[in-house]
Amino acid sequence: MTTDVLTLSQLLSPSFPVGAFAYSSGLETAIETGTIASASDLNNWLTALLTFGGARADAVLLVTAYHADTTHVSTVDASARAFAASKERLMETDLQGTAFCDTVRDVFDVPLSGLTYPVAVGRTAKALKLDLKLTTAMFLQAFVGNLTAAAMRLVPLGQTDGQRVQTQLKPLCLSVAQDVQTATLDDLHAAAFMSDITAMRHETQYSRVFRT
Repeated sequence: MTTDVLTLSQLLSPSFPVGAFAYSSGLETAIETGTIASASDLNNWLTALLTFGGARADAVLLVTAYHADTTHVSTVDASARAFAASKERLMETDLQGTAFCDTVRDVFDVPLSGLTYPVAVGRTAKALKLDLKLTTAMFLQAFVGNLTAAAMRLVPLGQTDGQRVQTQLKPLCLSVAQDVQTATLDDLHAAAFMSDITAMRHETQYSRVFRT
């Protein structure tokens, strides 16, 4: 058994103190407006994010941060901030990244601070010599798991349906992780515009549970 799996399970666990449970990346608004009302809707939404949207972009940023030399990490992080499509998406990646850096620094003695979330994960994987493809796949799976948990509370979606969605999306997580292994910042793009729009609308949503 590789220790990489155990380390990544810890780093990307819901118990790791980045506050991931408080963010929905605009999913809350999509549920509020009825765009997502079933397990099938959620599957389609997450598939779009993994294939064309923010999840794939974050995977590209993670890989690029992993490969970057020390002098270029700030460029990758600046690109991550510039690529955030809304105020809340920037807050999400900034606050989670800061919390991730703080904990990794205290627990693993990796000297990181003030990075966006995918960049922080990529640099941590590099510092701990973790397998990059495995890191990317598990990062994407954690993303799917977090939004599925949000949907289970808000749709509401049953626990079994939530597990089905996560199981159905595992092959896509692996495929995307493989596809981005040689990615550079030139490969940073997104076309899942509805998720960006719902993230923007969430900023003024009257009643909400999540921060984004």
